[in-house]
Amino acid sequence: MDRKNFIRTSALAISGFYFLQSELFRAAERKNSQITENTDVPIIIIGSGYGGAVSALRLCEAGKKVVMLEMGLNWEKAGIPFSNLLKPGKSSAWLKKKSIAPFMNIFSLTPFTGILDRLDFEHINIWVGRGVGGGSLVNGGMAVTPKESYFREVFPDLDAEKFYSHYFPLVREELKVNVIDEQFLKDCPYYKFTRVGEEEAHKAGFKTMRVPNVYDFKYMEKEFRNEVPRSALNTEVIYGNNYGKNSLDKTYLRKALETGNLEILDLHRVQTIQLNDDKSYTLNVQQIDTSGILIADKVFNCKKLILSAGTMGTLQLLLQSHAENNFPVHEKIGKKWGNNGNFMTGRNWVKPLSGGTGAKQSTIPVGGIDNWDDPEHPFFTEIAPLPMGMDVATALYLLINRVDKKGEVAYNKASQSLTLNWDESNTAKMKENAQYFIRKMNKANGGTRSHLLFNNGFGADICYHPLGGCVLGEATNEYGKLKDHENLYVLDGSLIPGTIGVNPFVTITAIAEYCIENLIKQNEFA
Repeated sequence: MDRKNFIRTSALAISGFYFLQSELFRAAERKNSQITENTDVPIIIIGSGYGGAVSALRLCEAGKKVVMLEMGLNWEKAGIPFSNLLKPGKSSAWLKKKSIAPFMNIFSLTPFTGILDRLDFEHINIWVGRGVGGGSLVNGGMAVTPKESYFREVFPDLDAEKFYSHYFPLVREELKVNVIDEQFLKDCPYYKFTRVGEEEAHKAGFKTMRVPNVYDFKYMEKEFRNEVPRSALNTEVIYGNNYGKNSLDKTYLRKALETGNLEILDLHRVQTIQLNDDKSYTLNVQQIDTSGILIADKVFNCKKLILSAGTMGTLQLLLQSHAENNFPVHEKIGKKWGNNGNFMTGRNWVKPLSGGTGAKQSTIPVGGIDNWDDPEHPFFTEIAPLPMGMDVATALYLLINRVDKKGEVAYNKASQSLTLNWDESNTAKMKENAQYFIRKMNKANGGTRSHLLFNNGFGADICYHPLGGCVLGEATNEYGKLKDHENLYVLDGSLIPGTIGVNPFVTITAIAEYCIENLIKQNEFA
């Protein structure tokens, strides 16, 4: 195998349902749930990511009984350890035969309902989290609040002052956002990549910023002193963190469960939704085991339904249900989709004679480059880790740009899959910004554009932040209630019109808080 193929992401086929289901597992799953094959419940939330977790907590605090359906595994309950980047195990990928990280996919796997999934389209690949906690399980935890000026531009009808004085501080507290200690950052050898990145950015004339995170940095300091098991310092992140990270299962969802009003059913995949004559909903659901084998077909009926399946999951449910069940969807469903300006790039031969970017790297990013005020090349850049187990003298960057040309999501009934109207023209300006950034960095510091990681030195096909398709105030009302429906609400990243300028989960969480607060005030769930 040549070097490029060794590192370049493998083209993977989704594995089928190949393994026999044990009767012991079937019995255990049925015993753990009070839900039968045909069940009426008042409120169902589909998905356990940021929007779903917020909705569950606030409804449960209001005394409402809630059932949450999650297609992925309840990892905390299952007790299955997460894998690190260098040794991915069965928990690392969703029903795949090989690992699916953006790089280094040389590892064979036994198909399992793992934590990371990749959705492949013609011009873009989208990574999503699978499990109770959704994307919070697999992201880098960068808890970035968007620039107020850009937030106002993206959401001109929202009260930005209240978001910045109330909702954003609220979610930062609930998510347990914290900031790395500067002296620890200066001294820790695992953050050499950040120090080099910031030093070279300054030399090139760029402004840097410290980025908060939901990873517990006090825990990380103990990791470094070998007082606790290592996680961020053991190349754990994209396949889950065993320790240290305050993902949603440890914050919003834990608090919701403590009320006694929430039941979470994992490995329950909603196939389609039907609208009934009384404006209630019927859900066709498949319960699967950890090999993907079907255990039971179930039917759920609910009066109130919240879609929080993530941008791609929510769009899949709405558009597939429309195609197969004549489910009513507004004409703006699927419109204004974007990749949040995600564009990955890198540089090789970064300080090769002085230790490069470090042989050991923490997986938790803490530095960013803020070039948002540049009228010609506005972007925010994450100084990203690349923990390869050796010093490769390579700097990795995730640029987040404007998305001036949005895409559109549709559904192909013949293939039973989503289609995405998105090509090189949608990312042309992003590529121009990346070229500008890399050239300026190399001119000031030396180095070459990274052909080691990307074709032509750029990763236009890498997306971690799909947004849009059910835009707030367009496909929904001002609080996320889907137009043409009386009892259906969308509360996830699909409310954001394709772009927010930074890592989006803080904004998704804040918008969910805003929406559910107002929906409860309006007695929508009475």
